[in-house]
Amino acid sequence: MKLKYGLEDRPPVKENVIYGLQWLAVTIPAIIIFGKILGGMQGTIEAELLYMQKLFMVIAVSLLVQILWGHRLPLVIGPATVVFIGILASQASSPAAIYPSILICGLLLTFLAASGLFASLRRLFTPRVVTVILLLVAFTMMPIIMQLIISGSGEISSSKNLGFALVFILLMFTGQRLLTGLWKSTLTLWAMIFGSLVYFLLNPPWPQGTNIASLPMLGGFFDQLTTSIVIDPGLIIALLLCFLGLSINDLGSIQAVGSVLQADEMPKRITRGVTVTGLSNALAGFMGVIGPVNFSFSPGIIASTGCAARSTMIPAGIAMLTLAFFPTILFYLSFIPGVVIGCILLFIMCTQVAAGLTIAFTAMEQPHFDYALLIGLPILIGIMVAFLPVEVAASFPPILRPILANGFVMGVIVSLMLEHVIFRKVVDK
Repeated sequence: MKLKYGLEDRPPVKENVIYGLQWLAVTIPAIIIFGKILGGMQGTIEAELLYMQKLFMVIAVSLLVQILWGHRLPLVIGPATVVFIGILASQASSPAAIYPSILICGLLLTFLAASGLFASLRRLFTPRVVTVILLLVAFTMMPIIMQLIISGSGEISSSKNLGFALVFILLMFTGQRLLTGLWKSTLTLWAMIFGSLVYFLLNPPWPQGTNIASLPMLGGFFDQLTTSIVIDPGLIIALLLCFLGLSINDLGSIQAVGSVLQADEMPKRITRGVTVTGLSNALAGFMGVIGPVNFSFSPGIIASTGCAARSTMIPAGIAMLTLAFFPTILFYLSFIPGVVIGCILLFIMCTQVAAGLTIAFTAMEQPHFDYALLIGLPILIGIMVAFLPVEVAASFPPILRPILANGFVMGVIVSLMLEHVIFRKVVDK
């Protein structure tokens, strides 16, 4: 890959800031989308924005620490989808234990990475298991995506939202086909902006009743922190499995960028990177927000800009940290209809499915039918559990509910059993 600036180069200040703004444009959409969904569960606009402020702070700190002391690679960081699934699946069982459990799991991941034990766990994650994890993330997200798309409000019916969503998602894929370079890399940002504007023009009643007079322009975010530890063994086990998926995602992202840039000392970069990811998730658990992970689409951005200098990520991190202190600005940034958020999530999950299928096809073994069969069962189990009625999930024993009612966790458990217990001899051959 021909680059204008290499990994350790330092572009002039003006160019450094411009490249940093480009990284910021790529990073912000995921933070806003996941922050708005989880923050919206807090009940009030003030609580939602407080959640958003804390999330911006955690992502910014994680990014800066990774660039300066962690993997030291130009990697986009954002909220971890697998942890998001774990949080959603645990809302009905033990909400008070969710963020303490994330804190505990973050510390455990830190220990595994720093001690070298993580390397031994990597053997559990064969290409087939990794495929299942990637596909499960997408498929078990469908209930929340469906709810975001079809939920009408006031004068806006569900059928209107569904019609808008079908057209909008096809336009996004048209953009994916026609756009190139940085325009393609920032497609979700433009989709958020123009999708919200078009939705407002088609549905003028949507923003009525919104009042920001009580919101401060400048505000802190050290409130509603995790100051007491509530232990729920079932939830911790469920989130540990989610964190195993997170660690594989993290590892793959670091390896992908390191390979493209031919970075030196990759084993050390991986150890430091996953360790910082664990610490960042522990910080997120303490702050009461979803934890971060390294994203895998950085190589495309590097190729389009011709800049791989890690120093260009620093302005993006500083900008995000600054935004964390301005709740009013975050309110306007997150002023997005639910149907637009649902469509963007659907688009992102399609890329997740594509990544999973690519790994499956690349590592396909004979006999093909048996190979695919061991992917099919965990996926269908995960989908079935994800769509279980609330009353069925509520009937599970409380201590097991976070595991049995989590489609992603159940799918991963079934996949590991098939891969390493039931079909172990077949795989070993």
